[in-house]
Amino acid sequence: MTAAKRRVVLITGASRGIGRAVADALASDWRVLVGGTRIETVQPVVDLLPDAASFVADLTDPMAVANAAAELDSLDAVVHSAGICEGGTIAQTSRQTWSRQFELNVVAVADLTRLLLPLLRASHGQVVTINSGAGFHAGAGNGSYSASKFALRAFTDALREEERGRLRVASIHPGRVDTDMQVALQARAGRPYTPEAYLRPESVAAAVKLALDATEDAVIESVAVRPSGLQ
Repeated sequence: MTAAKRRVVLITGASRGIGRAVADALASDWRVLVGGTRIETVQPVVDLLPDAASFVADLTDPMAVANAAAELDSLDAVVHSAGICEGGTIAQTSRQTWSRQFELNVVAVADLTRLLLPLLRASHGQVVTINSGAGFHAGAGNGSYSASKFALRAFTDALREEERGRLRVASIHPGRVDTDMQVALQARAGRPYTPEAYLRPESVAAAVKLALDATEDAVIESVAVRPSGLQ
C-alpha cells in the first residue's frame, strides 16, 4: 500500500518570522513550498524540512512571479505571509512608502492568488492571508501600513465570496508578534524591546494550522490572535 499523497502548501515569506513558523507547523503533514526572494535564504529552510521545495521569486516582479507559478503542477493551499511594515505619520510618509507597502502587502498577494487560482480550484484548496490587528483599527503613526492591511482584508473578503463553494479563504489577524520586524519597529520608536510582551510566531502558526485543518464542511473565515498578557 502506498502512502497517501501529501497536500501541497505554498508559504510566502517563509524564510523567517511568521512564515517560517508556519512552515515548521505544517511540515509534518504537508509538502511545503518555501517562498522567498533569494535562494540563499530559502534553501536552508528547505533542507531542514522533511518534504519541501523552493519557490523563489521577488513578489514585486510580475514576470518572476508568473514564471515561478507556472512551474507548479498542483497546489492545495497558499499562505500569504510576506509583507512589510513601515511606520510614520501621514505628514512623514512619502508617496514611495505608500507604494511599497501596497505593492507587497496587497498587489503582490492579489496577483499571485490570481495566478494560482486554476490549481487551487482544481484541488478545492485554501487561501490564507496573514493580516494584522491593523487591518481592523488604524492608529496614529501607522496610517500607510494600516491602509494596506485594510485593503488586504477587503481583497480577502471579496475572494471568499467570489470563490465560495470552490475554495475556502481565511484571514488571520495577529497582534504584535516577536519577530525581526517587531524589533525594528520598536527600535524606530525608541522603545525598549521585551519579547515576552508579544505573541510568539508559533502561536500565529497554530491559528493558520487551525484554519487549514478545518474539515471540508467548515471554513474558518477570520481569526484574531492577541497577546494574552499572562507572561
